[in-house]
Amino acid sequence: MVGLRAIVLGSAAGGGVPQWNCRCGICQAARSSNGAVRPRTQTCVAVSADGERVVLLNAPPDLRQQLLAAPALTPRASAGLRDSPIAAVVLTGAEIDQAAGLLHLREGQPFALLADGYVQTVLTTNPMFDVLAADAVDRRTLVPDVPVDIAGLSIELFPVPGKVPLWLERAVGEAPADGAVTGVSVRAGGRHLVFVPEIAEIGPAIRARLASADVVLMDGTLFTDDEMITSGTGSKSSRRMGHVPITGDGGSLDALTFLHGRRIYIHLNNTNPVLFEDSPERRRVVAAGWEIAADGMEIVL
Repeated sequence: MVGLRAIVLGSAAGGGVPQWNCRCGICQAARSSNGAVRPRTQTCVAVSADGERVVLLNAPPDLRQQLLAAPALTPRASAGLRDSPIAAVVLTGAEIDQAAGLLHLREGQPFALLADGYVQTVLTTNPMFDVLAADAVDRRTLVPDVPVDIAGLSIELFPVPGKVPLWLERAVGEAPADGAVTGVSVRAGGRHLVFVPEIAEIGPAIRARLASADVVLMDGTLFTDDEMITSGTGSKSSRRMGHVPITGDGGSLDALTFLHGRRIYIHLNNTNPVLFEDSPERRRVVAAGWEIAADGMEIVL
């Protein structure tokens, strides 16, 4: 029995670090070999209770690359010609960087696909995801706040403030939508991990949800609300994209000072200065008790 183990397969926001067409200082540093910024793929976390069966939290476009880089996720020789330790994939939303990697899992390998009703409806009404064979992929709609057991883990989705996926805004508007964004609570062996890669606001219900966690993997997309605007890399604020910034009014750094377990920022945008290994911004969050997720980070509870 392992207890609860997590492997950060990817730790960046959409597009990864470096982004393919970006020459900002962080992306340029990530392309160099000086170690100032570590390259990162898009956010995905693998969790396991027994070291044999794995549940993926989100499925980004980088998933194939991530699986090939993780020895714990390779096919097992004793299991036959086709095999994978992946027992399930849990989605926290239907953004491209959360769900597009499902298309890499279309080779008929059985697994369960867990998400709330909103996300399952988005997938069902998009015919591209029909490549996931119905006789192999067990699509299960989870009710928020109701835990289910799978692969020795207790998995529970819970609602978080957020918005519809960016790619759906033209069709349905920008307003918040019930069920569009969830967090994931994972329990095994008396240990508790919470994964929240996207959240627009940290209110009392979220604080209560996080209080008992041994480790929190929290949305760290942008350091400041206007980061992309001031850097010249975009026109949208952090909150406009549905991400609470790390600092500023209502930022997560001040809002989550009550946490007693490990706290780790994940889903880091390529403009976030905490990606520099020795930046003042990184020193600030580390001094406050936070860690910065990196691809390959292992968490054993």
